[in-house]
Amino acid sequence: MAKGEGAESGSATGLLSPGILRGEETRRTQKGGKKQLTICSKLCYAVGGAPYQITGCALGFFLQIYLLDVAQVDPFSASIILFVGRAWDAITDPLVGFCISKSSWSRLGRLMPWIIFSTPLAVIAYFLIWFVPDFSRNQALWYLVFYCLFETLVTCFHVPYSALTMFISTEQSERDSATAYRMTVEVLGTVLGTAIQGQIVGKVDTPCIQDPDILVEEVNQTHDTSSLNDTKNAYMLAAGVIASIYVLCAVILSLGVQEHREPCEKKEQPPSFFRGLRLVMNHGPYIKLIAGFLFTSLAFMLVEGNFALFCTYTLGFRNEFQNLLLAIMLSATLTIPIWQWFLTRFGKKMAVYVGISSAVPFLILVALMESNLIVTYVVAVAAGVSVAAAFLLPWSMLPDVIDDFHLKQPNARGHEPIFFSFYVFFTKFASGVSLGISTLSLDFAGYLTRGCSQPEAVKFTLKILVTVVPIGLILLGLFVFKLYPIDEEKRRENKKALQVIREEAGSSGSDTDSTELASIL
Repeated sequence: MAKGEGAESGSATGLLSPGILRGEETRRTQKGGKKQLTICSKLCYAVGGAPYQITGCALGFFLQIYLLDVAQVDPFSASIILFVGRAWDAITDPLVGFCISKSSWSRLGRLMPWIIFSTPLAVIAYFLIWFVPDFSRNQALWYLVFYCLFETLVTCFHVPYSALTMFISTEQSERDSATAYRMTVEVLGTVLGTAIQGQIVGKVDTPCIQDPDILVEEVNQTHDTSSLNDTKNAYMLAAGVIASIYVLCAVILSLGVQEHREPCEKKEQPPSFFRGLRLVMNHGPYIKLIAGFLFTSLAFMLVEGNFALFCTYTLGFRNEFQNLLLAIMLSATLTIPIWQWFLTRFGKKMAVYVGISSAVPFLILVALMESNLIVTYVVAVAAGVSVAAAFLLPWSMLPDVIDDFHLKQPNARGHEPIFFSFYVFFTKFASGVSLGISTLSLDFAGYLTRGCSQPEAVKFTLKILVTVVPIGLILLGLFVFKLYPIDEEKRRENKKALQVIREEAGSSGSDTDSTELASIL
């Protein structure tokens, strides 16, 4: 309740009856903005999380094979594009967050203008990533520029969208409910991105050269050029569909969600960035959590980035990889509720051991088996179970680390954005390194652009990148998690201790914390 409202109620106590006072206070509470969000508002807010997931899935699974076989960029240049693009994406998160924190309120709010004005530019940049220019001299530079530009613009959309949670309602329960809607839509967005890109592109056969010793000029040029143009058009059609969904989601978000300024926002000085960073990086559980999920995330990113090439050349399923991808993502979507139940029943640390390690036997099976489509589909569905665990658990465990930090550093406030932003930074940067190194490895192995088949060295390299290296990274990550100190018992103790502190602080302290976090975001 605002200070003015409380003073007014106190002065009227002797003049009005208790019934009138209760009715008046109820009306004032509603005026203060503490009203429930409608289901429509929550759905409109949740829809805003889809563009980031849809475009991220399409780029993650298909950009590498597109650069190598459709745009015909040499493997070394493709590795530079993938590494620099992902690394730049990691750098832009804290940069955009800093710029947003310096933004002033406007008629549209403080966050919504970033979302509205970045959308058309992001859509154009995304479409140009999947466009093959007529010139070939600086083609790699074309993809590098527009890939980095798109990652910057989509960050300008997603960072303020994530922070918008603090400004759609002043009630924590309503924020939590809206976040649950958002997570559901984001998971569906990963399936939608995989389905749209995969099914449209998979309908067209990408032309290839049967014999690498035959010059390209000696191949049937009419059929070859026609087929390649069909493939290029399929990628642009998929980009157009995804870009249209991006715009539609942005329009629904901007029209259906109203950004509210904190009613009692205080002009408090945010904590020093470098001092806060030093405190966060000295917190042991955070470092162990980052290290553990860094290794396991790298494992799944290697599989994601090389899966299309692995299915096409090592397993020989050139026309099936898009369906295998869809099977993985559907399996992951359907099993997320199961993992949610599992971690509440047996604890988050046990869920990490079971969920992440369950991928190991199936990766071993992929490494040892011959090309068998039915077995590959079974493995894909089973792998989706582990993907679901890897998707859910990091964001479920990070709040426990922040709670532990608050207990050990009771005077440190407003450091939550540092925890989240650097967690994302390390994950994205590692993703760029993994994709860059894997594509460079294919270059050293002798990858043949547009070859119908690849040398045995390339097939062996793909098998190593999709099976052996991820298994090693998963085992290393699980070893680090063995050192992670926050188990279920420790989490319950922290929760009880924080509850006592909050009860002692009272409602005024809770309002101050919420305002402080909103100001920092």
